[in-house]
Amino acid sequence: MVGRPALDGIQVVDLGWGIAGGYATKLLADAGADVVKVELPEGDPLRGYSASFAPVGDHGPLFRFLNTSKRGVVLDYRVSEGRDRLMDLYDTADLVIERSEPDELETLGVGWEALAERRTNATMVSVSNFGRGGPWSQRPANEFTLMAIAGSTATRGRPGHTPFNAGGRIGEWMGGLTAAVAATAALRRARRTGLGDHVDLSLLETITPTCTNVQTLWGSFTGEYDTRIALEVPSVEPTRDGYVGFCVFTGQQWQDFTVLVGHPEWADNLELATMGGRIAAGESIAGAIREWTSARTTEEVVREAILLRIPVAPIGNGANLPEFDQFAQRGVYVPHPGGEFIQPRVPYRNSSHPTVAFRPAPRLGQHTNEVLSELAAGSDSNASARREGTDPTASPDALPLDGVRVVDMTAFWAGPYGALVLATLGADVIHIESVQRPDGMRFGSARTPGDDQWWEYGPTFHHANVGKRSVTLDLTRPEGMELLHRLIGVSDALVENFSPRVMDQFGLDWDTVHQLNPRLVMVRMPAFGLDGPWRDRVGFAQTMEQVSGMCWLSGYPETAPQLARGPSDPLAGLHAAYAVISGLHARERTGLGSFVEATMVETALNAAAEQVVEYSATGHLMEREANHHPYACPQGVYACSDGQSVAISVEADRHWEGLLGAVPELELDRVPASAALVDRFAARHELDQRLSRWCADQQAADVVERLISSGVPAAEMVMSREGDRNPQVNARGFYEPVEHSLAGTHRFPAMPVRFGRQPDRWFTRPAPTLGEHNAEVLGDLLGVGADELARLEAAQIIGTRPAFAPSAPAV
Repeated sequence: MVGRPALDGIQVVDLGWGIAGGYATKLLADAGADVVKVELPEGDPLRGYSASFAPVGDHGPLFRFLNTSKRGVVLDYRVSEGRDRLMDLYDTADLVIERSEPDELETLGVGWEALAERRTNATMVSVSNFGRGGPWSQRPANEFTLMAIAGSTATRGRPGHTPFNAGGRIGEWMGGLTAAVAATAALRRARRTGLGDHVDLSLLETITPTCTNVQTLWGSFTGEYDTRIALEVPSVEPTRDGYVGFCVFTGQQWQDFTVLVGHPEWADNLELATMGGRIAAGESIAGAIREWTSARTTEEVVREAILLRIPVAPIGNGANLPEFDQFAQRGVYVPHPGGEFIQPRVPYRNSSHPTVAFRPAPRLGQHTNEVLSELAAGSDSNASARREGTDPTASPDALPLDGVRVVDMTAFWAGPYGALVLATLGADVIHIESVQRPDGMRFGSARTPGDDQWWEYGPTFHHANVGKRSVTLDLTRPEGMELLHRLIGVSDALVENFSPRVMDQFGLDWDTVHQLNPRLVMVRMPAFGLDGPWRDRVGFAQTMEQVSGMCWLSGYPETAPQLARGPSDPLAGLHAAYAVISGLHARERTGLGSFVEATMVETALNAAAEQVVEYSATGHLMEREANHHPYACPQGVYACSDGQSVAISVEADRHWEGLLGAVPELELDRVPASAALVDRFAARHELDQRLSRWCADQQAADVVERLISSGVPAAEMVMSREGDRNPQVNARGFYEPVEHSLAGTHRFPAMPVRFGRQPDRWFTRPAPTLGEHNAEVLGDLLGVGADELARLEAAQIIGTRPAFAPSAPAV
């Protein structure tokens, strides 16, 4: 039965701007919330933006994509009349999403305290660069400099080249998505308790674990930090008619790849079995791979690779993505309701609660009279509105997902990261593995296979599974499947990211799961979808970056596209978490669960939507150009005299004025034809050269201090291993120490949001050892007796050591 959208009836006041604010409220509007976008008279800065610099007035294509299905009003809340009208709008709000500098709204009298006084069950989500509090909270920054501060930029490049930021402002998309997750989680608690909350989101903290954390984590476990900038082997390779992308992650994939490219002898060289070994081998390997791919078309390479189940994809861009047969057959790209361009559909599909049909983005102030008339008509009922909580036993200080149980049938990073978010927000997440096939991320270990329990030392596994419980079940045997069925029967949600054929083999389709538990929300995360010609293809994060267009915008114009290095996994996981929480919200209204398909590639296509939107709207194909991007100029990474580098980004007109005042000796205003961004961008190379020469004679810290004191976003570029040393994230307690029984104590990045009502720590338990909670879950929760547990372990239906591992040494 198809019902109302999941967030139908939710009222949202949108005080956001740009990508982060726009995507957060787009997700809410897509799910049925009534989003009223409130703008100052000058409008959202994104309105006039086009990557092509085409004249778009106040209705740029990216703005229109991000603001579909919203209503728009103009209120100048800097003056008393506008503030009064905004307060009237607050009286109707369940959620307020705002993207201002910390304390800016409070100074105007329209911040959190004003909302809470008028509407005690409403929640405000405040999105800012550094979060509220801490020594850097007021520092000028944007996505480009935040990526440098987080250590993300330093992970990309080529030897001898300047490091570059990933194209497409991925950190902004990640921030908007995280804000939507936090908002719906807070909404659930407010519905139960009758009390809203103030949620403080830091974009820097959002970027740190999602766009780079590998070096910090691995260094914590091993004491060693690999600072090389190197290209994966294989990665994006040239073909006769373009480029093709590979992701060779496991040992089996490497063995199959050696057969694909005609060098099976490479499989006998153990040094080449690891990515580090292949990188060290250099051209002797990479050159032979390029020679093989260059002799074939992209289609030929893909066809041969998928026969061997090697993760592979054509490189997508704004022009070719809608033509890929998987996306065409599944209807992934749809017309914008105002015409003129196409855009990706909502990246998940709920069988019971459809997303809303897209409506055109509002013109500036289009719905002002309509909304103000509604407020006037309902003024008596809106005043001092409050709704009582639906659960009198719910504690207002409990975490938002307290009382929710999740069956986590995911592996590697994308799925586990989504389940990690649910666990951190308070859900009881039970990670399902088997002794026959533990989570593959366990094998990315800081120990060698000769060490006892080496599979318990995987840094990435630890981070993606903090706070969860682990149960092992052999699902190929009836006893294991029967226990899973019983666990599903007492749970609220199930999340899985197997390939579709695996769940088919298990017999765990939606009809079966729904019969086991009609109240359960089931979210499936296939790489490419549950149908279509790519249904059974294997895909990892690299594959999604390659096919979605993220790679196309990342790199240097004269070389092949490069990887964005990891964001597609948390993008997929966060979208899945959002689907779970919104599904639970709908269940409170209907009493029934729902089935959601949250396709991994479609989450990446939404985060890379600008390319297709821009190309179909203006005919402009966005290209990679290292650190040059059409939203800011000058912008780049510049080497300084002390061996350090700085990231500088001049995005807004006020930044340009600040730069001119900070370095008048460079006479930068004489370079472009005018101060307009289009003219600055046309003169980008000369501006770069002048800044490069100046920075080369300066200390990095001096450059940053001089620029930020003039309001210009600037930051020292740090190595990824240094991300946990930043004074801002440490002042806010973002990294939390977690003690593990085997691996010891390590610091992990926690949630990039702070709730006004939350415990002192997010993490209350470490990542589980394999099968650590078999007795606790199967015994205490499902009632399996001790003798039966012993029999199941003897039969290896459950267990605590991989089936391939020898017995534990005698103590």
